[in-house]
Amino acid sequence: MSKTNAVLQTIQHRRSLMQPSFLDKEVSRGDIELLLEAANAAPTHKRTQPWRFVVFKGAGLERLGTELGRIYKEVTSAEKYSEQTEQNMAKKATTSQVAIAIVVNYTGELPEWEELAATACAVQNLWLAAHSIGIGGYWASPGLINHMANFLKLEDNQKCIGLFYLGYADTNHDREPARSPIAEKVRWEE
Repeated sequence: MSKTNAVLQTIQHRRSLMQPSFLDKEVSRGDIELLLEAANAAPTHKRTQPWRFVVFKGAGLERLGTELGRIYKEVTSAEKYSEQTEQNMAKKATTSQVAIAIVVNYTGELPEWEELAATACAVQNLWLAAHSIGIGGYWASPGLINHMANFLKLEDNQKCIGLFYLGYADTNHDREPARSPIAEKVRWEE
């Protein structure tokens, strides 16, 4: 297989890009839908398709930021509370072009880990598709997500497992991956 294959190149060059790399350029609804279609193509055992997404854009990002700040203030003990951290929680949402809540819809038809794995595959598809069209992002999983069920209107069998922040990004600083060699992680039995 060629090392110049577009899919392999995308896999090798995708990086987590945070808000400081995001450009002041709107991510269109069409591009978001393209990414969600890529996510929807993930493998899924018994076709349960357990991934669900709540997309925040525009004023939705303000509401998300306000909620994250509120939750942080509510669940953080007085000795650990920091006003700066509360503001930073909200700022992560409001300095993104898009935030997507990642939700697993546990069907009960499979072990939960299988539906979690399928949802993670959907997120990887979304991430690779985003990278391929110049959109940067990362998957954040602050403890606050464990308190977002009401805000996200989740059903009893659903769980938020993270927020994926997106924005067109300055990708001029292509950095090498921080990976040890694959040979250190494989044992061959031949």
